[in-house]
Amino acid sequence: MEALDGLNATDSNGTDAVNATVAKFVATPEGTALAYGSLVFMALLPIFFGALRSVSCGKSKNSSDMPETITGRDAARFPIIASCTLFGLYLFFKIFSQEYINLLLSMYFFVLGILALSHTMSPFMNRIFPANIPIKQYQLLFTQGSGETKEEMVNYEFDTKDMICLVISTVVGVWYILKKHWIANNLFGLAFALNGVELLHLNNISTGCILLGGLFVYDVFWVFGTNVMVTVAKSFEAPIKLVFPQDLLEKGLGASQFAMLGLGDIVIPGNLKKNTRTYFHTSFLAYIFGLGLTIWVMHTFKHAQPALLYLVPACIGFPLVVALLKGELTEMFR
Repeated sequence: MEALDGLNATDSNGTDAVNATVAKFVATPEGTALAYGSLVFMALLPIFFGALRSVSCGKSKNSSDMPETITGRDAARFPIIASCTLFGLYLFFKIFSQEYINLLLSMYFFVLGILALSHTMSPFMNRIFPANIPIKQYQLLFTQGSGETKEEMVNYEFDTKDMICLVISTVVGVWYILKKHWIANNLFGLAFALNGVELLHLNNISTGCILLGGLFVYDVFWVFGTNVMVTVAKSFEAPIKLVFPQDLLEKGLGASQFAMLGLGDIVIPGNLKKNTRTYFHTSFLAYIFGLGLTIWVMHTFKHAQPALLYLVPACIGFPLVVALLKGELTEMFR
């Protein structure tokens, strides 16, 4: 039984993990194991199901469901953009009232969370929706210009089942805004992560290596080199992380001492996937190993840990070793 003081982080812009505890709180071994085990399990859900859904999302007729392809240039720019965003948030929290900033961010993520959760629930609703209830079709269409110059901006088709998903998601959103309950936070967080894995595609493995390499440096610098990452993680109130209480066994659903994992530590490594069973399973196991190592180091040394410090070598190294052993290294990068 050990006392966990202050903030142990691996949450960043979504790219580190945070273990928030008060100085006098002592987590039991059972509570700690339950919290960390639940975080690992929740992190694997959007990676697995997001990868499965990504196979068919390119066939969707809705323009909003089409995958966004990340190129090598995008990957090189991303750590710079992320750094500017992170430092900008740090300055905002230093200059302006934290209460008003979080209120603005809460409303922004309230809207995004409803849309993300609705999109996540849609396939499940299709399976359980009663066959005897009539389904009406709707279309949301925005165009620009007229005649031959008319350009389609948004073309979204939805039906009665999607409307029901939207209502349920709105209820969750109101619950989150009013109570900031950790379950509502996790529902939005899982939806964001699953959509990120599903709708963001890398054009090749080299792009994935560039992206992860850049974010590796980003994570290490902002966690070990400055207090910016930890300050923003402690101040930022938004469903950009998964949380699970370490005192759940003692206090039930009203627990308040959380272990946390940033969504960036799920979405970014989760997008380094191949369209073959062997490499997907290899990357999946590599992610479990890297995340487990992150949690072990964080728990052992009681210090902020950039999760990508462990996830990047694992998620790149494991598939490379497999490709090397199978003689497919050149083919994989091609």
